[in-house]
Amino acid sequence: MNLLLLAIAPIFIIIIYVYFKDKYDKEPKGLLLASFLLGAVVSIIVTTIIYLGFDILLPLNDSFSVPQQFVKAFLVVGLTEEFSKYIIVRFFAQPKKAFNEPFDGIMYAVMVSMGFAATENVFYVLESGYITGFLRAFTAVPAHATFGILMGYFMGKAKFSKHSIRLNLLGLLLAVTFHGFYDFFLFIDFIPGIWTGAIISLILGVILSHKAIKKHQDDSHFNPDNNL
Repeated sequence: MNLLLLAIAPIFIIIIYVYFKDKYDKEPKGLLLASFLLGAVVSIIVTTIIYLGFDILLPLNDSFSVPQQFVKAFLVVGLTEEFSKYIIVRFFAQPKKAFNEPFDGIMYAVMVSMGFAATENVFYVLESGYITGFLRAFTAVPAHATFGILMGYFMGKAKFSKHSIRLNLLGLLLAVTFHGFYDFFLFIDFIPGIWTGAIISLILGVILSHKAIKKHQDDSHFNPDNNL
C-alpha cells in the first residue's frame, strides 16, 4: 500500500498544481478524469503495440551503441510515447466545446500525460521499491509533466489558429525532442557523468513549462485584464 501511494502521490500533486494554474475557466472534472484514464489505459496499450512492432522491424540489441541508443530514445521511446498521448489530446479533448481557451491544451495534455505516467510509475515502483519511487517522483514523473505542458501549449494555440495542423505537430515535435534528450542521456549512462544531461534537459523543460503556463494565463480571453 505504501509503495502504491508513493507511486501515485507525485502524479496527483502535479495534477492539482496545474489544475489551480487554470485560473479563469476550470475544465469539467468528468473530461479531466476521462483524459487521465485514457492516458492511463489507451496510451499504454498504443505504446505497447508500437513497441512490439519496433522490436520486430527495428531490433536494437547493443545497449552500448550510442547511435542505437539515440534511435531508441527519440524514435522508439520518445516518439511512440508522446504520439500515444498526442492522439488522445488531438481527437478526444481538443474537439470538445469545453476546450475553449489555449490553456486547456496544457490542462488536457497534462491529464493524459499523468495518466500515462501513473500506470508506468506503478509498474516501476511496485517492481523496484522505495528508492525507485523516490527517484522517479523527482525525475521521470515531472519529466512527463513537462512533455505534456510543452505539447499542450502548442495544441492549445492550435485550436484557435488557422495553422492548427502545424501547431499541433509542433507541440508533438517539442515533446518528442525533450523526451528524446531526457532518455538518451540516461540510456548512455555507460559514459561517466553523461546522465547529468538528463537533469539539465529536465530543468530546461521545467523552466519552459513555467513560461508556457504563464503565457497562456496572461493571454487567456477569460483574463479580466484583457477585457479592459
